[in-house]
Amino acid sequence: MKKITNILIAILCTSFGFAQQTPASKQSQPIAITGATAHLGNGQVIENSLIIFKEGKLTTVSNASQTDLSGMEVIKADGKHVYPGFIVPSSTLGLTEIDAVKATVDESEIGEMNPHIRSIIAYNAESKVIESMRPNGVLMGQIAPQGGRISGTSSVVQFDAWNWEDATVKVNDGIYLNWPSSFTRGRWWLGEDRGLKSNEKYKEQVDDVTAFFNETKAYAAGNKTTTNLPYAATQGLFDGSKKLYINVDDEKGITDAIHFAKNNKVQHLVIVGGSESYKVADLLKQHNIPVIVQRIHSLPSKEDDDYDLPYKLATLLVNKGVLVALNANGSMERMSSRNLPFYAGTTVAHGLDKEEALKLITSNTAKILGIDKDYGTLEEGKSATLFISEGDALDMRTNQLTHAFIDGRLISLETHQTKLYHRYDDKYKAEKK
Repeated sequence: MKKITNILIAILCTSFGFAQQTPASKQSQPIAITGATAHLGNGQVIENSLIIFKEGKLTTVSNASQTDLSGMEVIKADGKHVYPGFIVPSSTLGLTEIDAVKATVDESEIGEMNPHIRSIIAYNAESKVIESMRPNGVLMGQIAPQGGRISGTSSVVQFDAWNWEDATVKVNDGIYLNWPSSFTRGRWWLGEDRGLKSNEKYKEQVDDVTAFFNETKAYAAGNKTTTNLPYAATQGLFDGSKKLYINVDDEKGITDAIHFAKNNKVQHLVIVGGSESYKVADLLKQHNIPVIVQRIHSLPSKEDDDYDLPYKLATLLVNKGVLVALNANGSMERMSSRNLPFYAGTTVAHGLDKEEALKLITSNTAKILGIDKDYGTLEEGKSATLFISEGDALDMRTNQLTHAFIDGRLISLETHQTKLYHRYDDKYKAEKK
């Protein structure tokens, strides 16, 4: 069996046998982008802009003016648009390459309480799935583990690197916890009713989490003569150096999770998923708790939900003053992350202003991840992580990138998908002659 598995892996590696492009070199000379419409990511737009960056940092973001550009590489972008690089949070990119090949799947760990498991160690910077994010402007992400009750620790990376050390922007930024669901569905394969029913083990499961946190606090108060890695890893939640990301959807679960975090003096809480978060938006706003909304393109989870609830959820929360970001969680989460800008575009069709929708995948996400000092907006002094598009980046018909930069480095926009596109496009054109 092992021999067969190795053969299958070898075949797959041969089938997909070209590596990611070599990561770009450091910026060697100042670069100026002139004439583009600049979407700053903070709600502001400059119609005829001048953007200059040097040594990976933005030095000028202003209206076009008479400026000496000698000694600079000038990119004339009249009629085009410039955006800050998009950021995908709560992602398993780089942790799994091919779902059907177990050897490439490293997104979860055995056990229930694993706050000490660091997802960044398993991150594959040469993933061809990650490579396919960049042509749509998705240049950064938060890599988060899955599985168990407490999944592990997440980190933030940029998508053009030799290895995980080079990729890391912020290491061990948060801990992911899967909150128990107060409702369950019957198991169809056992012939059970698929309708929602109360989870009889809900209190027991919550008590398990509470007991673990009590143990971590007792450990912190002790002499620590013996290091306990799971307990030690949680200490950042109490001193504010880490955020607690809780995957939870239902109204009761969200409310209980908020009270749990407050009772345990967790400094920073983020709700991930939150399909019913609109029902407790005032509570979220009261405690300044952000929400990472998942699965914009999905069906309602309950029969009496509005048919378009997933599409307008972000709008409902933003209108209540909640800080909101978007991700692409779901059965095809890794591959679908490349569609992040188009999910933001969907929120425009369901009530959000276009620049407000842009914030869901730029400045809002940067604030939630704690990287807004350097990323998320086009502002002087921040990282030159940005791209130029032929048109509206939130529209799949017009988001055609011509240039993309990470920390001022001009990165490749070629992927195995673009190579296949050109291959069969050439074939089609040849056949028509």
